[in-house]
Amino acid sequence: MDFLLLLIVGITGIAALAFAFISYVRIDMFRVENERVSELSNIIHRGAMAFLYREYKWLLPFLVIVGVLLWVQIGGPAGFSFIIGGLCSAAAGYAGMVVATKANGKTAFAATRGMNDALTMAFKGGSVMGMSVVGIGVLGILFCYALFEDPTLITSFGMGASSIALFARVGGGIYTKAADVGADLVGKVEAGIPEDDPRNPAVIADNVGDNVGDIAGMGADLFESYVNSIIAAMAIGLAAFGSKGVVYPLVLGGVGILAAIAGTTFVKVKDGGNAAAALRMGTFVTGGIMIAGAFLVTLAMFREFGLFLSVLSGVGVGVLIGFVTEIYTSGDYSSVKHIAESSKTGPATVILSGMAVGMKSTVIPVVLICAATLVSYYFSGLYGIACAAVGMLSITGMALSVDAYGPIADNAGGIAEMSHLPKEVRKITDKLDAIGNTTAAMGKGLAIGSAALTALALFAAYAHSVKLAAIDLNDPKVMVGLFLGGMLPFLFSSMSIQAVGRAAEAMIDEVRRQFKEIPGIMEGTGQPEYEKCVDISTAAALKEMIIPGLLAVLSPVVVGFTLGAQALGGLLGGSIVTGVMLAIFMSNSGGAWDNAKKYIEEGNFGGKGTPEHAAAVVGDTVGDPFKDTAGPSLNILIKLMSVVALVLAPLFV
Repeated sequence: MDFLLLLIVGITGIAALAFAFISYVRIDMFRVENERVSELSNIIHRGAMAFLYREYKWLLPFLVIVGVLLWVQIGGPAGFSFIIGGLCSAAAGYAGMVVATKANGKTAFAATRGMNDALTMAFKGGSVMGMSVVGIGVLGILFCYALFEDPTLITSFGMGASSIALFARVGGGIYTKAADVGADLVGKVEAGIPEDDPRNPAVIADNVGDNVGDIAGMGADLFESYVNSIIAAMAIGLAAFGSKGVVYPLVLGGVGILAAIAGTTFVKVKDGGNAAAALRMGTFVTGGIMIAGAFLVTLAMFREFGLFLSVLSGVGVGVLIGFVTEIYTSGDYSSVKHIAESSKTGPATVILSGMAVGMKSTVIPVVLICAATLVSYYFSGLYGIACAAVGMLSITGMALSVDAYGPIADNAGGIAEMSHLPKEVRKITDKLDAIGNTTAAMGKGLAIGSAALTALALFAAYAHSVKLAAIDLNDPKVMVGLFLGGMLPFLFSSMSIQAVGRAAEAMIDEVRRQFKEIPGIMEGTGQPEYEKCVDISTAAALKEMIIPGLLAVLSPVVVGFTLGAQALGGLLGGSIVTGVMLAIFMSNSGGAWDNAKKYIEEGNFGGKGTPEHAAAVVGDTVGDPFKDTAGPSLNILIKLMSVVALVLAPLFV
């Protein structure tokens, strides 16, 4: 019976990859009949792929070295699974990036034919990322489990995925925000030209960065959450229910894949219709099918409802956190409007009000995470918490498709602007982009909520592995670990933000130099040197991502070997608490600043070119590294530290 279920799960993984491939073929067959659109799309594609190739060249030796060390210290399964996990994460990012950078120009041209064509093209591009992540994730776990037949031996698969994800998130975030800050501060504020004006030397780097950070980065983030939640549930399930507990999380993943494939068929809109409603419909259908499937699977495998309620709590909390994130970051609600209004008194009050919104936004998500933890534990113990995380991430195929759609629509708008396509086209791409901002915020909410539950599940697996029944706060070593763990997210965030600052300074200097030295650039007769800005972002991202990444990997190792398993438990607990809070605060405050700027650009409080707009741009610039570099990277930090501790647990017993 177990073999049959695993075979079915494998078939769903293959179906996800087949769906992604069919979407890719349909995108590739679409012909762009505009030379300028094709040219710009190809430039962005080459820039994004060049960065990805250089990043992977840096990360491959890291994968091999750490894999060999794990092989020597722990055993062959650990080393092998680590390398496979890293390669799977890289493959998912590569697949999503290739298609997304081809879909952006095609989305811009499709907009000349109407809203539905543009939405369909952008969503198809995003669905390749979403389906690649879940397909490769499920098949990678099944492959390692088939080889070693023990989930505790393949936890390093998640460690490999998390390692690549952290470097991709940090590197991609530094790349995109350095370009974005340079393009905004010099282009918008100093030169007074639009965001996607081809006269801006940083505009190509900015568009490349959208793909590097928001597609490859987010894809890697949710990939490692997805696989780590399943692996943690498998490890805990082995102790709680035997083989049945191992198979169940994989079956949930398979049900989620089928639900996502079905949900994508509902993402359609007639011209003049509501694209946001179409995307929500696809998500709701996916969630509904997933819940029904989870109910039937749980009833068939366990003959009781408790575990289903644990899964349901995870799905429900994931949706609610996404909704709460939208309330605090969307221009349709009072928090963002208040930040926009504070621009009347300058950038200082914009920053203060944005920080206040971000801090306040932590309350409801944390209460929801606590509720999911208590409910899932009440019905099914630690296994319930792990399965709640799996439930929350079971709709990753659809959620990531919707999330990756956003950067494609954003790039399409930029290409439409630079190609001087008709104003009606820009209106369509702007509508899609505005919806993309909301879907991105909801995607970040899902990533944060899932990070918290997945980290708790990994922590539970670690505690079981080292036979840690409780953490004694009277033990000074534990308190030291707790304080160190609480400090690490702050240090990590500081490194990430400073890295963006250093890269942005170099970008600003280069953009100013080009405006000053290249004759005719403002008149449109001089050609900006786009490649130099792309090189600045690429070099800075690759250089600056190393130390934050190593900090996450080495901290649990050092504490575990010097202070012991109890202190390492304290380290993980401290990092989870402060890491989740900081991630929510920075992601939501950054999103709120961004949409406050957009709210003013729509004509409110004076509109573009006013002191209010300039103040909002400063707030948005501060928020960029918050929401797209440090905040999202913290999700991976807390999970990576937990999975490193879990993998190395045999050495600390």
